[in-house]
Amino acid sequence: MACLEVCNEVKFKEDEEGTTNTLDGSVDMHGRPAIREKSGRWVAGIIILVNQGLATLAFFGVGVNLVLFLTRVLQQNNATAANSVSKWTGTVYIFSLVGAFLSDSYWGRYKTCAIFQIIFVIGLASLSLSSQLFLLRPKGCGSQENPCGTHEGYQIALFYLSIYLIALGNGGYQPNIATFGADQFDEEDHREGHSKVAFFSYFYLAMNLGSLFSNTILGYFEDEGIWALGFWASTASAFAALVLFLIGTPRYRHFKPNGNPLARFCQVLVAAVKKGKVNMPSGGEELYTEEKKESSNRKILYTHGFKFLDRAAYISSRDLDNQKQGLQDPWRLCPITQVEEVKCILRLLPIWLCTILYSVVFTQMASLFVEQGAAMKTTVSNFRIPPASMSSFDILSVAVFIFFYRRILDPLVSRIKKSDSKGLTQLQRMGIGLVIAILAMVSAGIVECYRLKYAKKECTHCDGSSTLSIFWQIPQYAFIGASEVFMYVGQLEFFNAQAPDGLKSFGSALCMTSISLGNYVSSLLVSMVMKISTEDHMPGWIPGNLNKGHLDRFYFLLAALTSIDLIVYIACAKWYKCIKLEGRFEENEEQENFKV
Repeated sequence: MACLEVCNEVKFKEDEEGTTNTLDGSVDMHGRPAIREKSGRWVAGIIILVNQGLATLAFFGVGVNLVLFLTRVLQQNNATAANSVSKWTGTVYIFSLVGAFLSDSYWGRYKTCAIFQIIFVIGLASLSLSSQLFLLRPKGCGSQENPCGTHEGYQIALFYLSIYLIALGNGGYQPNIATFGADQFDEEDHREGHSKVAFFSYFYLAMNLGSLFSNTILGYFEDEGIWALGFWASTASAFAALVLFLIGTPRYRHFKPNGNPLARFCQVLVAAVKKGKVNMPSGGEELYTEEKKESSNRKILYTHGFKFLDRAAYISSRDLDNQKQGLQDPWRLCPITQVEEVKCILRLLPIWLCTILYSVVFTQMASLFVEQGAAMKTTVSNFRIPPASMSSFDILSVAVFIFFYRRILDPLVSRIKKSDSKGLTQLQRMGIGLVIAILAMVSAGIVECYRLKYAKKECTHCDGSSTLSIFWQIPQYAFIGASEVFMYVGQLEFFNAQAPDGLKSFGSALCMTSISLGNYVSSLLVSMVMKISTEDHMPGWIPGNLNKGHLDRFYFLLAALTSIDLIVYIACAKWYKCIKLEGRFEENEEQENFKV
């Protein structure tokens, strides 16, 4: 894995029969050291990839057309529906922190994935029932030509309970399944280490292939008003994913949870404050190093920076007295590895914050892109194209650019650099993702300018409201897909590699949480833009009738904000120092792999 500094040579542990145990400390379902030939690797990895594809199909079967469900069935206006979808999507990813905390601290990744998938299935079944029995009234309503009537308060409450159960289930499961899949490959083995890097690309591809079916087939039925069928298909897919996940149980590799990380963080901060007036020696030689105990976690080596926190590992005279008496106060003295855990997370935060604005761009695909498409010419001959199904071009773009990156660009960059590094670094790829995201917003803005040029101002999202074909949206969807390959795949690899061993799920949750905050920021931006742009009785940039608004200005605003974010990101990436782990395998990764 990129940026891991390794210190010792490989030592293979073989039992009496000649089988080889994994070197990363993973165990089997019985808690015994995992045997390489009988556990994990691509057998378990493929099960998890298929599980992810089915679960994503189920999730996007609801999420991709949720904005249309809110406008056609619950009678919300465009701005309110876009905000509701952004808040719901944001909540999905906020729950990823809950799942990551339970996984790293108490339950482990397998148990966490299983429990939250069950919640996910229950939420989808509840949504399907409530929609079929209460919301789709009068019968046959829900299409563009036949919106539904009003609903009772308890019916709307049941709807929101259902979709937020879906948010809880999918949110808690998502970061853990990515990390659990990576756990199936021994990072300390050269061959499996490369497979682990490849897994993240295939994982993101599986997510997109899963959503391809929901965006096309399910999206078509839902756009035609057949919502119940779409929701029940999503429920069946989630249930199949759960069953498949449980079938693979004997094959999985596991890592034991490491206890509450919040307590470890607080101990470092409190201990550092207590020793705030201590004169610290230069270097990290005299800092407290805990005696090695039985743990699958590798030791984190000392790094310069955040010097104040080093005080938590400084051994004072009082600490020496306590040690002589066999006492140890973790709120006064922390091992340097524990201090470095806190430093790692603090170094990740600026990079993470810079990814939030990218997620604002990404979330437009599920809200404003769909509304923009609905106001364009959506018919080809007598066939009507559901606006949400245009995200299929995003999925195809992801598939194409994953192949392009892994098979063409990455080897080409490796030859140009003439080094042992594996092409573009994760930080470089994330920066490229931001650049392509800017192009996506510029493209969307230009398309909107031309859509308005050919629009009928008095028409409110009726057929032929603009003579500009919906296929002009293809470039903006393709740009978003290309940016995902560089940004989100790079993020998954980066946060998994740079998070301490006991916080791997938290690292994946950071990716999900950036998407969450991106949705909330998007909702806030839409609200602010509408408040400012509707002054003096103006229709605003994003009115109910887009033909009377200026959605193009909103897209150009996002392009400008993302450009500023790119500049800040480059500065943060140059400042970043990678984690240094005590490893056991012989490949030396170069420090320059994380320079920008």
